Amino acid sequence: MPTILGQNQYGKSENRVVKITRDGATHHIKDLNVSVALSGDMDDVHYSGSNANVLPTDTTKNTVYAFAKEYGIESAEQFGIHLARHFVTSQEPIHQARIRIEEYAWERIATSDANSKFIGSDEVRHSFVRQGQETRVTEITYDGEHWQVISGLKDLVVMNSTNSEFWGYVKDKYTTLQEAYDRILATQVSGRWRFNWTDDDQRMPNWEKSYAQVKKHMLQAFAETYSLSLQQTLYQMGSRIINNRSEIDEVRFSLPNKHHFLVDLEPFGLKNDNEVYFAADRPYGLIEATILRDGADARIPVDMTNL
Repeated sequence: MPTILGQNQYGKSENRVVKITRDGATHHIKDLNVSVALSGDMDDVHYSGSNANVLPTDTTKNTVYAFAKEYGIESAEQFGIHLARHFVTSQEPIHQARIRIEEYAWERIATSDANSKFIGSDEVRHSFVRQGQETRVTEITYDGEHWQVISGLKDLVVMNSTNSEFWGYVKDKYTTLQEAYDRILATQVSGRWRFNWTDDDQRMPNWEKSYAQVKKHMLQAFAETYSLSLQQTLYQMGSRIINNRSEIDEVRFSLPNKHHFLVDLEPFGLKNDNEVYFAADRPYGLIEATILRDGADARIPVDMTNL
């Protein structure tokens, strides 16, 4: 039976772009997931394989990153309008552009006044926590006599847009990673903490207050640590909890390093001065460790996925 070509489109989906705007010591983040779909005079590429009217999808990806630098990202809507207008007006075969954007919101991490004096009042303006992502978890075990309570959270995404370095590491013939002296540090926190309340004769912790305080100290440590490695930041987060919450003896973190790579904008005649990043989702470094109160035994399982 004869066939004809129906509705069609092509493009580049899920272009992860993070734009950092530096207003002195205060940083502003726009974190977008941009999908581009183009349609128009595309019959020949389907029927004969002729690419004469095809703008490569790689070019649409590059345009997203270049526009983040050239126009900035005032809003997801305005950014999408810039892109759609560009594709339709600059390429005669393209008659329609569909831009879909997801925006991931961040809010600033509040730090304690007592600790701010060590880092300067301006330094806290570069630390953020992703809104609306956190899931609280707990596991209670009881054998008729003793209790074990392990609580925690997962999917808490945090970012420092500066005050992070990574250098001085081992290099061999397979090493290509460049040393970084000013990088984005971001992770999706999975954390568990074990309470030292084990029987009914002890005073039961205030669970709600404890959770809120643990999260506060965790975030403050993340924000206030000038990080030379994600391991260092992890240890500071756990130590801050142990040192400030007497009801907790053990903390375990699993921190994937959510890599942000500077996009090379030189082919487009643009300088990328630590502004436009590609947010990679995989592969990723995974940093895990347990922090214990001195004298306590580790009891949180190494694999926390089933908690």
